[in-house]
Amino acid sequence: MPYEYRVKDQYGLYFITSTVHQWVDVFTRKEYVDILLESLRFCQKEKGLKIYAWVVMSNHIHLIIQSDTAPLSDILRDFKRFTATAIIRAIEKNPKESRKRWMLWLLKKEDKVCFWEEGYHGEEITSQSFFDTKMKYIHLNPVRAGIVEKEEEYQYSSCGDCYGVRKGLLELAAY
Repeated sequence: MPYEYRVKDQYGLYFITSTVHQWVDVFTRKEYVDILLESLRFCQKEKGLKIYAWVVMSNHIHLIIQSDTAPLSDILRDFKRFTATAIIRAIEKNPKESRKRWMLWLLKKEDKVCFWEEGYHGEEITSQSFFDTKMKYIHLNPVRAGIVEKEEEYQYSSCGDCYGVRKGLLELAAY
């Protein structure tokens, strides 16, 4: 069995990656990113999720997160379950979605939603150096993907907020 990343300390600080099933480029449409961000805001407000850094790419997300009030695994489970259902529903109802049949064929089997890859890649952050490395990795993701030249230009990231360029789309916790 391959090595599985897990959240061992439910109240620890973690770098998390969640990937859309089959690496489908779902988050190229604003309406699907909006569902994802609204769900993260809900988790922040109602479940005590603290977000230190984040980026939404076309087919995956990276987060540096923690919770003081609820087990992190429970928050991630609920977040993934809700967003999977809500985004599939949005795809089904979107009359402008040119990739609808293909995406639903990949992400929904009969009545079962298969939106996210199983599990998530999670690494506990135990030092300032590791935190800084992961934050830099998150913020440079859009640059490495060729989407922007400067990391602070990417809207779906905490980078602009961290650099003081603009107010971000999610509230950030202080580290």
